[in-house]
Amino acid sequence: MDHTNKVADLLKKRVLISIVMLFCYSCQSALADGFVVSKVYHPYVLPLEQAFEWRLMSRQSEGENKLAQRLGYGQSVSENLMIEVYLIGDRDGGDDYGLQAYEIETRWMLTEQGQYWADWGLLFEIEKDHQIDSWEASTAVLFEKGFEKTSLTLNLLAIYQWGKAANETWQSEFRLNYRYRWIPQMQPAIEIHLGKGFAGIGPAIVGIQRFDRQKQLKWEAGFFSEITHSGKDHTFRFSFEYEF
Repeated sequence: MDHTNKVADLLKKRVLISIVMLFCYSCQSALADGFVVSKVYHPYVLPLEQAFEWRLMSRQSEGENKLAQRLGYGQSVSENLMIEVYLIGDRDGGDDYGLQAYEIETRWMLTEQGQYWADWGLLFEIEKDHQIDSWEASTAVLFEKGFEKTSLTLNLLAIYQWGKAANETWQSEFRLNYRYRWIPQMQPAIEIHLGKGFAGIGPAIVGIQRFDRQKQLKWEAGFFSEITHSGKDHTFRFSFEYEF
């Protein structure tokens, strides 16, 4: 019976890898702009959860250095629904920081953890530029599956842009995190980020320090390189999230 389960898990892994590779191919025709590397979301919500998050993103590409930060607060409004708001800032050509956009995000946990073969969720985001009439809305399917001491997390996003500074276009993005749950404070991972003409891969580290009750501090760091063309194109991501 154990042998049968191992074979089934191996087949499921190969199916998931095939889906990823197919999506990798489909993303290459998208246009390139902004950050593609972003947070890989898990499909989980804790009852009565509140969270503060700070995220730093830096991308160096062909002599250009982009730097952006996010500051967010979130709160669960039910046992399976979480709403977060973000202020997004970036650095301009004069090395000054300014408010660039606002974002509202809703994460919906569709299944209880461990209830089915995999855990599922949905993510909805809407972003408004601070200075001009430009909008972006996205919907994502969130997937997570544990394999003994490892976990595979997938995000598949559909993105729609409209407004004065953006043509009405549909785009897609894909994010993958495959991590080894060594100890809670140190979980090495590899991530893949695809979309808008960018295909990046690189190492990441995830850590969780739990305190009293459901209080916990999460941190993430990752460094990702473009692999589909020559030249310098690297993205660094770092974040802290305090849940209570």
